[in-house]
Amino acid sequence: MQSSWAEEHSQALREYLEKGLSFSRIADAINARFNSAYSRNATIGRARRMGLSGPAGAEDPARPKPRPKPRPARLKKMRARLAAKSRPRLAVFKRARALKLRCVGIVPRHLSLVDLEPGDCRYPYGGDQEGEAITFCGHPSREGSSYCVSHFHLTSSPGTASERIAGKVPLRLVEAA
Repeated sequence: MQSSWAEEHSQALREYLEKGLSFSRIADAINARFNSAYSRNATIGRARRMGLSGPAGAEDPARPKPRPKPRPARLKKMRARLAAKSRPRLAVFKRARALKLRCVGIVPRHLSLVDLEPGDCRYPYGGDQEGEAITFCGHPSREGSSYCVSHFHLTSSPGTASERIAGKVPLRLVEAA
């Protein structure tokens, strides 16, 4: 394997690793001894390529371990106070019964889909349970709507007239696939 490291530099790296020096100290020692300019990362890379491991648990004596900063006393007091307080339990509410919105003061005609005429209300009834038939109101529809006046107010969204008009967009088919 070709490298820019001379054989005596690699031998010195082995010796310094056996002594337990850190890679930054090894780089400094090799640079001073051979008048070279190897970096700490270069010594680490060379050691790995040679199959050598770094100093096992050796710490750089020039760099002391950083001590954990003591927490302020007021922070400890605040944590103790918050831990002592029990958090109030959230109230558990029972699920409300589903509302039936078909409470309009109108008696539907209960027409089937095939019996509806072009001006009849198309508000659906039934179909809530499986197998139940769906019928329609059948009363005369409001102008511009599919529903009679009572069902129109039941189904129309709140808001101003301009908001309701803006929500209605005519769609047309441009091209069939």
